[in-house]
Amino acid sequence: MFNTLYKKCLNLASHRSSKYYLALVSFIESSFFPIPPDVMVIPMVISKKKDFIKIFVITTLFSVMGGMLGYLIGAFFFDFGTQIMNFYGYDGKLLDIKENLINSDGFYAWLGILFLAGFTPLPYKVFTIASGLIGFNFFVFFLISLISRGLRFFIVSYLSYRFGDLFTKFMNEHGSKWFTIIGILIFMIGLLIYLILKFND
Repeated sequence: MFNTLYKKCLNLASHRSSKYYLALVSFIESSFFPIPPDVMVIPMVISKKKDFIKIFVITTLFSVMGGMLGYLIGAFFFDFGTQIMNFYGYDGKLLDIKENLINSDGFYAWLGILFLAGFTPLPYKVFTIASGLIGFNFFVFFLISLISRGLRFFIVSYLSYRFGDLFTKFMNEHGSKWFTIIGILIFMIGLLIYLILKFND
């Protein structure tokens, strides 16, 4: 099933209405669809280099809006939300997450997890739904989603624009590891800055 969906998304990247399909895939991927929009972003940018900013903006905005839908599913449609969580194997972790958010350390830990989910190959949709299920602050959720998704898709779009097929080959071989390492480094730098500012206060 995943291979079929992957190939269909790849084929949509060459469709004359590819930007509309990209918006759709970006939107639904953030709440339940299993195939990431990167599958379409990379070939679209390579074939339409002058549109790489537009492709990045479309992917980011619709991914964040899809994340907001995921949040609302978690907040108001509990049964449906837990079914999606169960599909990705995260349903049993909800109680632990909610208990950890009782204190401030848990809040910041979830903040970091949400950022990493938005930037790395972690299933972002699981954490958008979980944020709604546990009642995480919506404005903070939106802000972190915008930053992490925007950063991810800008990097993918820009590197596709600059290096084309070479970047495609690299992503196929090392993409998951690369995004995870960069995401962790960015989060650690942000955490370090936060601790320095807090210590100075």
